[in-house]
Amino acid sequence: MVDTNPLGAELSATIIRRFPTSTCTYASTIDARPSRHAEWPEWVHPGVQNFLVDSGISRLFSHQVECAQLAYDGIDVVVATGTSSGKSLGYQLPILTTLAEDQTACALYLTPTKALGSDQLAAVTRITREVDELRSIHPAPYDGDTPVEARAGIRDASRLVFTNPDMLHVSILANHQRWGRLLRNLRYIVIDECHTYRGVFGANVALVLRRLLRIAAHYGSHPTVILASATSADPAAHAENLIGRPVTAVIEDGAPTGARTVMLWEPGFIEGMEGENGAPVRRAATTESADIMATLVAEGARTLTFVRSRRSAELVAMRTAEDLSGMGRPDFARRIAAYRAGYLAEDRRRLERQLDDGELLGVATTNALELGIDVGGLDAVVTAGFPGTVASFWQQAGRAGRRGQGSLVVLVARDEPMDTYLVHHPDALLGRPVERSVFNPRNPYVLRGHVYCAAVEKPLSEADVETFAAHDVVVELEQAGLLRRRPRGWFPVPVLEGELTPETAHTSVSLRGGSGEEVMIVDISDGRLLGTMDSARAAAQVHPGAVYLHQGESFVIEDLDLDDYVALARPEVPDYTTIARTETDIRILNRPGEDEIINYSPGLWVANVEVEVTDRVVGYMVKLADGTTADMVPLDMPEQRLVTRAVSYTIDPLALSAMGVTAADTPGTLHAAEHAAIGLLPLIATCDRWDIGGVSTALHMDTNLPTVFVYDGHPGGAGFADEGFARFPEWIEATFEAVRSCACESGCPSCVQSPKCGNGNNPLDKAGALKLLGALVTMTATPAPPSN
Repeated sequence: MVDTNPLGAELSATIIRRFPTSTCTYASTIDARPSRHAEWPEWVHPGVQNFLVDSGISRLFSHQVECAQLAYDGIDVVVATGTSSGKSLGYQLPILTTLAEDQTACALYLTPTKALGSDQLAAVTRITREVDELRSIHPAPYDGDTPVEARAGIRDASRLVFTNPDMLHVSILANHQRWGRLLRNLRYIVIDECHTYRGVFGANVALVLRRLLRIAAHYGSHPTVILASATSADPAAHAENLIGRPVTAVIEDGAPTGARTVMLWEPGFIEGMEGENGAPVRRAATTESADIMATLVAEGARTLTFVRSRRSAELVAMRTAEDLSGMGRPDFARRIAAYRAGYLAEDRRRLERQLDDGELLGVATTNALELGIDVGGLDAVVTAGFPGTVASFWQQAGRAGRRGQGSLVVLVARDEPMDTYLVHHPDALLGRPVERSVFNPRNPYVLRGHVYCAAVEKPLSEADVETFAAHDVVVELEQAGLLRRRPRGWFPVPVLEGELTPETAHTSVSLRGGSGEEVMIVDISDGRLLGTMDSARAAAQVHPGAVYLHQGESFVIEDLDLDDYVALARPEVPDYTTIARTETDIRILNRPGEDEIINYSPGLWVANVEVEVTDRVVGYMVKLADGTTADMVPLDMPEQRLVTRAVSYTIDPLALSAMGVTAADTPGTLHAAEHAAIGLLPLIATCDRWDIGGVSTALHMDTNLPTVFVYDGHPGGAGFADEGFARFPEWIEATFEAVRSCACESGCPSCVQSPKCGNGNNPLDKAGALKLLGALVTMTATPAPPSN
């Protein structure tokens, strides 16, 4: 190990010694980088400058000045530099200066997470309290946690409002007449951590922003938009897709960075344990990460561990505390916690405060703490499984060493294709530029609700319809009786029972791609609210009999009422976990056009299609602590239907036969290849494997041929399947390499098994999948022209 980062070298050596059966597949140290500074702009308000200088910020980084100058000049700008590079000053300087010079001017700050918004609000509040000309700003949060009795005062008095896209949509735009003062005087809009807006969420937010700019113009204001982003492939294009107008990018990072040691880590096998189909079983990434965090904390390193689910956050925190107690450090064990969405507001604020002031030594968190909240003094980050995108990985890595000190980052591979591929191909992670964010604000399923909301806010003009690229959607809404055209534009129809109404328009649109309804999870022993969950996920996660964890407490779900959106949980500590089993059917809704189907080679067709997916939870598996299945419990749950986009490939049975895949082997071959492809699509598109699903069949009713589908798990599609279609050869080649490089004999979670398979990973044929994927690589090398 190179010694440019003594702390990283020391901590990594300790981990390697403690886990001799696991493997560090790669380690390197990224050298520290010096800073580049620029002069303070002459226009910065003296009070603001003096406060920052007194706070220790005597010089500005070059990117801060470049961003601030563009924004002050009225040019829409996105600053895309590394974590902890001080991007916030790039927008604080022009906003605070303008608000100090013009006592009517206002600004709006948008954040994707409450933790980040709270952090930024605290920083601005400190400045406004000390500078006389800023005391009339009254910066304030306006989100779901804001007390109802405080909201009118914020609307009437605050000139700098901190909110989120959801609240902007459902409260501010829905009631814009009450916000006339702010909208009339709106000079700046800040969109922080804008790289997080992708997929369906990104499409929804893009349309909310277009509606905001439209309503601001109605009130006579034309605000400058300042976006802040992690490093991304094309930040200007991403920002332009969000707001619908040109944006200038600032990408040269002037901030210094401390040395950072990055380790890629593969957990060892559990001796004597066999999984499904006799596959060897590796230690779970969450278990390994908890033990690594305990090791680091015991060595005095304050550590943040990122996990993929709310449940994992609870489990990792519990195991880390147990490990530390076993090491004779119960004092440290009491300073470990979990942090995740679904906690009540007071619990989140307490944990954020304890993490920042050093009271907590280790926190297991979902990506709720991935973004720009300033956490001082962290020495290490452990990531339990690849977080889905290279951008997210570097965001998480950047949580440690924010003060310029050395740090350690450990990526612990999950036992699945994507992670196995990355830890054995480090260049695919560490040497690759971050991904292009994929989202489509023209998705008709997303657009429909926003166009209706826009009409409720202000009648739609021809120019509005053009701006939203919504001609077909407007025609559909007219035909459905929801809009009526008059000389001044399209107006919402006042009442239409059973459909959208002006009163329900905004609450009917969910920005985050869920159903829009939240299931309340209630402890039946004392009636307290434990948390909430989107109803679309509830059937698979809080079904009757499911084991549910909350802040170290264990519950079993007694009942799930999807009509009243309530799950009743009974306190219990079972010695097992539960995994839902599902059945999925898929049918093609449209005949693909010439540009949506490619006949790469005789016997192979790849298509981009609209599909309807029908899912039903049919039961759940009871898994014991040793990984064995103790029982399969049937359930009778309602169906869930989804109309979305899919990429599919269809194989002629004669081609399969030529590859050496028999008719008997075809179902297992297709199923294994489907799983592997789902695991590798995040390498191509900015998605998580939980954003997508798949179905494979030896004889599909619509193609009459063996067919594999990979579909977006969001209504109307999120752009992921479209990207898979556009880059099919590259995707399939990476999938083939991942399966071929796995050392298992008959298939394991590192290659063809899936943690979310509704059929319990049966049947699976790894040997057949290798034949098929290898042939697909050859067949897609030189595609034939598109055909029907």
